[in-house]
Amino acid sequence: MDHRNRRLDIVLALGIAAFILIPWYRIEGGFLGFGWLAGFPSEAAVAPGILQILGFGRWWLAFAALIMAAAVTARFVRDPMRRGTLLAWTGAIGVLFLTLQGLAIGFSGWTWTVSETLFGSLADGQPSMGAGAVLSAFAFVLIFSFGLAERGVMKGDAFVVASIAILVFLVAIFVFYPVGSMLVGAFQDFDGSFNPDGFTRNIQDNAIWSLGCVVGGERCGVAWRTLWLALMTAGGSTIMGLAFALVATRTRFPFKKGLRLLTVLPIITPPFVIGLALTLLFGRAGVITEGLSNLFGIEPGRWLYGLTGIWIAQVLSFTPISFLVLIGVVEGVSPSMEEASQTLRADRWRTFWRVSLPLMKPGIANAFLIGFIESMADFGNPLVLGGSHGVLSTEIFFAVVGSQNDPSRAAVLAVILLCFTLTAFLAQRYWLAGKNFATVTGKGDSGSHIALPRPLSIAVHAMVIPWMIFTIVIYGMILFGGFVKTWGLDNSLTTDHYARAFSIEFRDGVIAWTGVAWNSFWTTMEIALISAPLTAAVGLLTAYLIVRQKFAGRNVFEFALMMSFAIPGTVIGISYIMAFNLPPLEMTGTALILIACFVFRNMPVGVRGGVAAMSQLDKSLDEASLTLRATSFRTIRKVILPLLRPAITAALVYSFVRAITSISAVIFLVSAEYNMATSYIVGLVENGEYGVAIAYSSMLIVVMIVVIAGFQLLVGERRLRRENRVAGVTAAPSLSLGQEKTA
Repeated sequence: MDHRNRRLDIVLALGIAAFILIPWYRIEGGFLGFGWLAGFPSEAAVAPGILQILGFGRWWLAFAALIMAAAVTARFVRDPMRRGTLLAWTGAIGVLFLTLQGLAIGFSGWTWTVSETLFGSLADGQPSMGAGAVLSAFAFVLIFSFGLAERGVMKGDAFVVASIAILVFLVAIFVFYPVGSMLVGAFQDFDGSFNPDGFTRNIQDNAIWSLGCVVGGERCGVAWRTLWLALMTAGGSTIMGLAFALVATRTRFPFKKGLRLLTVLPIITPPFVIGLALTLLFGRAGVITEGLSNLFGIEPGRWLYGLTGIWIAQVLSFTPISFLVLIGVVEGVSPSMEEASQTLRADRWRTFWRVSLPLMKPGIANAFLIGFIESMADFGNPLVLGGSHGVLSTEIFFAVVGSQNDPSRAAVLAVILLCFTLTAFLAQRYWLAGKNFATVTGKGDSGSHIALPRPLSIAVHAMVIPWMIFTIVIYGMILFGGFVKTWGLDNSLTTDHYARAFSIEFRDGVIAWTGVAWNSFWTTMEIALISAPLTAAVGLLTAYLIVRQKFAGRNVFEFALMMSFAIPGTVIGISYIMAFNLPPLEMTGTALILIACFVFRNMPVGVRGGVAAMSQLDKSLDEASLTLRATSFRTIRKVILPLLRPAITAALVYSFVRAITSISAVIFLVSAEYNMATSYIVGLVENGEYGVAIAYSSMLIVVMIVVIAGFQLLVGERRLRRENRVAGVTAAPSLSLGQEKTA
């Protein structure tokens, strides 16, 4: 009881401090800059909540203060059940009230007509929530959690209850609230008033839904172009990924290590660099284009600039991801099942087609879904290669930043994009629902996989070898392109591009970062290194709750988290702009919005990796720790985390790489102060500075390789002592850039 009271006392003290010691509203110069201390607490802009109530007429905050006072009073109730009930109710009401007052009152007063009708007009409104309001909201969430724990929920484990409550709270704010704001924005006018005309006009736009290309017209609408491209890319990348997995596991291909290296490279490459390299090869002034023109007199064409070029770039970019999803599934097919099939006189082709391939369905479905979603969300390649054939992601971008300036159109296009991806997500879950693909049990499995049928072996080699050669050529062009003066015009060698991007000078004994790329480079590294550990922590904590805890709504909770993976980055970007550009939470132009975007965009991959790894750990390990009176937090820290090192490394690496290479969401969220590397490179490409863009991209690739190796060394390897080794595989859709090693 003393331990519980001490924990509750700390939270109540933080809640009181939020009202009397910290500015309640958002500080323009940033809370951590501490410039607000000069005017604290007398100035209205930096006053704490209690002075906002007493001195500046924000009477509605008094209700929040009274709710906090009620929680403090509940602390002294002796009966644990009654105390838990009061704490749970005050915490829930406090969170609900802060949410409603933040949404209902804006800069100039009421934002809802019904509020003005009920309470009359306000003389003054309120700015966005600041540190005081945010801290009090978290205090209310914890008070609610501790109240439930006092009532015996989750066996009275306050850490587990608080973790669930905080995760639900954060996902509601950073996933569902932005998407909801985007949906509402489709029906709003520029002043925020309800106006369905924009939605009606845009949803009926012939440029979106036209089927002209089918009935003999010029082209189809952007929605059908995007859907067709996504289906083609998902199919192409899944087939290529399966071919790679079969070559790596079922053949005697001599260059398997090189094959794995080539599949990792596109993942750590900025997304539009592949498109840029294709332009240097097949563009009107490309090497191959000019070579064919000189040798055979073939007139240079523009075939690359359109859906064909985008498709080639996307298949090159997303095949490695499909390979990483599929290789574990291909390896996990039980050799004994294949041997049983052959014992029953089935030939190799029939065995592969009727036994092996059906057992790979989960991996194939996941690879197809990932390829589909990545194609839908891809922004860089369509921007470089799309020409006049725009897709939904680029159309959304130009509706926001272009001359159209039509937020309603951007919202409608984002809703269409979201519907496509969620439909694919639900279709995949429906296809795999109720089917068992387990091939790994507690029993040992012996034997080796059967060789591929000869025609299939020839076919997969015929796909993989040209792809490897083509990838080597592509990366050779990327490397070479940074050392020529002007591609296609002056191919003389130079280091000017690297010097312009990353030059350094010594002035009065101090290093001066004079290169044009340094500002965005350091910003990118800082934000990526902050968001990567947060993403891994949130993802692995969520995985622990899903695998180890049983609570009401667990399946809904897991589905909601995984659904955020199905939301394309372009939709995330536009929804964040619409949600966090105005009260109650204003974060646009700050580093916080970029970090939040990366954490909650990449979290599902950490969740799936953690679920896959944690499912292999016997629950008796947890139970033994808890029996010895360790808390859940200590059990996670001392027992589970050391055994999850491969999953931790994978989550850190993936989130770090995606923070650096992401463009579809970032392009909407960057600012002059916080400009990420990918958006800066896009600006270079748009200005025709290909040499500097390639030099910058090459530097990013090198840095990512170094940091990935650093993460591996920092986290270390999981060390297990096994008397009997049993081959196993998890068919969960987790992405890993390295193979687990066990000793």
